Amino acid sequence: MSAIRTALAVLAGAVLLMSSGCAQPRESPAPDYPDAPDQRTPEPAEPAQVPEAGEPWVPIAELADEEWLAAVAERTGIPERALAAYSGAALLVGQTRPDCGLGWNTLAGIGQVESQHGTYADSQVQQDGQVSPQIIGVPLDGGPGFAEIPDTDGGALDGDSEWDRAVGPMQFIPVTWELYAQDGNRDGQADPHQFDDAALTAAVYLCESGGELTTDEGWVDAVVAYNQSVEYVNDVAAYAQDYVSPNES
Repeated sequence: MSAIRTALAVLAGAVLLMSSGCAQPRESPAPDYPDAPDQRTPEPAEPAQVPEAGEPWVPIAELADEEWLAAVAERTGIPERALAAYSGAALLVGQTRPDCGLGWNTLAGIGQVESQHGTYADSQVQQDGQVSPQIIGVPLDGGPGFAEIPDTDGGALDGDSEWDRAVGPMQFIPVTWELYAQDGNRDGQADPHQFDDAALTAAVYLCESGGELTTDEGWVDAVVAYNQSVEYVNDVAAYAQDYVSPNES
């Protein structure tokens, strides 16, 4: 059960206990979560394979078919380099976590909402996957609409030694990055400002949080874990659905 669903259940139970013998309060409507969008993965140039022990890993940006990338980037407006990271991450977790069922379009929906695919505030996705200038969110100081998260990393990732901030094209807070960070471009380090690393980390985090993302409940739980907002989940679902062409295989 997600944090939001758990909180709602606890609150509902407390209200019933306090109102015993009194007129029943009006029930709050359940959050209007969307159905899970279609989850489709591209056809790679060659099937994505998990390397045997001792074999080198292929950078995830090289996993998807180049013609597919060019066609989908033109159709959707997603920068091709960002799309290579989303699709490569989906292809890899399709091999390492086949029960998850994560589609590239869900990652793209999150990337759009979080950073406009790495182009927020005039940032650009470089050919090597680095996003420049780096995208760093507002301080999470408990202000209106924001969580209160005191600094957890000494400002190492976000440059703020007082409060944590979300960083990179997929907007990870430092503590989440520390737990789930992945090396998507296989350069030996995990960097939240490098799109392959960020997309693969998001893929792993979503699969860990939602389980089977082909189900409505699993998909919602995964995206709610990313951001506990009904509006956010609906926005991601809308973008994810829009990105899938009816004719796409």
